[in-house]
Amino acid sequence: MVAGVQIHSSQAKDAQAQILTEDALKFIAALHRTFESTRQSLLVAREAAQQRLDAGQPLDFPSETAHIRADPSWLCAPPGPGLEDRRVEITGPTDRKMVINALNSGAKTFMADFEDANSPTFANMLNGQVNLRDAIRRQIDFESGGKSYKLSEKPAVLIVRPRGWHLDEPRVTVDNAPVSGSLFDFALYFFHNAHELVKRGLGPYFYLPKMEHYLEARLWNDVFNFSQSYIRLPHGTIRATVLIETLPAAFQMEEILFELRTHSAGLNCGRWDYIFSFIKRRRADRSAVLPDRKDVTMEVGFMDAYVRLLIQTCHRRRVAAMGGMSAQIPIKNDPKANEVAMSKVRADKLREVTNGHDGTWIAHPLINEIAMEIFNKHMLGPNQYHVRREDVKVAGADLLNTKVPGQVTTEGIRSNVATSLAYSAAWLGGNGCIPLNWLMEDAATAEITRVQLWQYVKYGIRTSDSGQVITPAWIDSLVDEIAPTLKTALVTEENLDIVAKYLKAQVRKEWPSEFLTSDLMGYLAVRDGCPAAWQRSVL
Repeated sequence: MVAGVQIHSSQAKDAQAQILTEDALKFIAALHRTFESTRQSLLVAREAAQQRLDAGQPLDFPSETAHIRADPSWLCAPPGPGLEDRRVEITGPTDRKMVINALNSGAKTFMADFEDANSPTFANMLNGQVNLRDAIRRQIDFESGGKSYKLSEKPAVLIVRPRGWHLDEPRVTVDNAPVSGSLFDFALYFFHNAHELVKRGLGPYFYLPKMEHYLEARLWNDVFNFSQSYIRLPHGTIRATVLIETLPAAFQMEEILFELRTHSAGLNCGRWDYIFSFIKRRRADRSAVLPDRKDVTMEVGFMDAYVRLLIQTCHRRRVAAMGGMSAQIPIKNDPKANEVAMSKVRADKLREVTNGHDGTWIAHPLINEIAMEIFNKHMLGPNQYHVRREDVKVAGADLLNTKVPGQVTTEGIRSNVATSLAYSAAWLGGNGCIPLNWLMEDAATAEITRVQLWQYVKYGIRTSDSGQVITPAWIDSLVDEIAPTLKTALVTEENLDIVAKYLKAQVRKEWPSEFLTSDLMGYLAVRDGCPAAWQRSVL
């Protein structure tokens, strides 16, 4: 055992033996002792920034970094091997069957997700690491239910998304403190696979979520340099794509690229979390109340401005500007409804490629053909770095534009309640990516639904169709009505009871919690064997 390191769960013993080796734990401990104090200071800085926003100070492009934005000379690193063409990327959790299906989907890359499409049970985290290690070494083939799952000759290029800076990994502590979920996920994948990936002509590639400040990108860059030195890998081998999925980060895209420029593989429009952040960061601003979730599309003002600025920024610095997720999945046994859904996918992908994006995200292997066809037709080269979008002029006011056509309806409220409950209960049950109403949903959707309900209650919004004032008591009645209808194999009564109480409590808070995943993590930790103190009261 490594001095100062404790493992607080006996779950997934086989995976623990393979992944939580003495040398890997030493690496995790070294990262924790080097960077944890910086991580904590950056999380405190987030709270201070929110207090300034609550006090009425508007978001703007940082004055102290104007020289970085004005300097046209600096560029980011060239694409890593296998990342030159990323026209279609498929995403999903690290379940063994899903890993094989995603790598075989025909997409250019696969983002294996330890974050929002994953429920972070200890078994999921460690078995996921085993699955990725085996996939890299072409040792992942298996049989289940009489069916054989085998990796193709030319699988997609692997990119891994660790958890965000705000999340802890409570089942592993160093010097009696939980390690960062980000560093835990990154460290295990990097330590076990970086040299093997390079030997196979690729590299250790990452997606970095939930950042809110360029100093958080600097921390990642410091981690990369430390880690490459630790295992004697040349600096600049790692590549990382940053998801721009928080409102503050949209004002610091140039700076985020600059901090990561020797390791950067571009930026991505994390559209669903971006809407969540838009509401959450502007929680004290009544003018920021948004209509039904379905009305907040990529065409509305603040979303369109953020997309155009991201493409311009990335291509100015010669890196990929990746589009967002089409959550639609095929609708079996209903050709008419399926065609409507697939037409939405086509329109979304056409908008992205004609805007200048270099690639897009899909959530289901059967969507690959549609996305690939559209990008092949309209993007003849491997990317569109040459599309400079010098016509784009985005001001801070454009990113904050709250003029969104639409209404707050009873149907929208009911949909938010049902989605929040169903997803959160499934997450507690170990499933972080579930189909709901023919959409593949992850934590971002549950977060939007939660903060929208809070926002409507906070500001006493009335529904446009019935004039119903949205109150905690009304939300309670909807929760009580809808929750019993949601029970499935993935959604148990016990977990529904937990999340029903949680949602009722959330709409009564002065301010919404930062992340439901942080709030509910204690339940997973205690079920995994951690002390009951981890299950802090969130209700």
